[in-house]
Amino acid sequence: MTDPSMPTSQEIDGGDGHTAGCDVRVEPHSGSREELRPLFELAEDSPAQLDSYLASGRVLVALLGTEVIGHLQLVETDRPGEVEIKNVAVREDHQGRGVGGRLVRAATELVTAESGSALLVATAAADIDNLRFYQRHGFRMRAIERDAFTPASGYPPGIRINGIGLRDRVWLDHQLSDRPEPADGPRRPGRPSST
Repeated sequence: MTDPSMPTSQEIDGGDGHTAGCDVRVEPHSGSREELRPLFELAEDSPAQLDSYLASGRVLVALLGTEVIGHLQLVETDRPGEVEIKNVAVREDHQGRGVGGRLVRAATELVTAESGSALLVATAAADIDNLRFYQRHGFRMRAIERDAFTPASGYPPGIRINGIGLRDRVWLDHQLSDRPEPADGPRRPGRPSST
């Protein structure tokens, strides 16, 4: 089912200013999440963590014809108006063509249309490509969660990204409204306010 407030078809920018020449549309996913598991696994190294959130929230998919080539999962946080991008991935044979950016823009438009105030996302501090991607799409650093990726939290030891050990998680946010941050500064995502 397509959400009428979301664009259903768009030419994708190839990242170099040229269109990729493919008709990709983004729409809400209404099928089984299990059919998307291989995409989710591209962005999640812990099977236990993935099992804990696979069925949560809602998912947007990028479609090329009838083929799913990417997805983005949105979940509510404990703070009203804040929505987290929990998992996003594009099939490897379609990466570098602007599909991920299109998914993030569609999520931003959707949450803004629903009067959301912020989008949050967490990624590995070691993943400099993801950090660059999100900052290029309007996200700013919010917090660092040290030692988030450990065997105790379901991540196998020895994972390296860009030659850097997987250890810390970086939280970023994209403020969608003109509402100022609280006087005591931003709070850690997913935590209730102390006021």
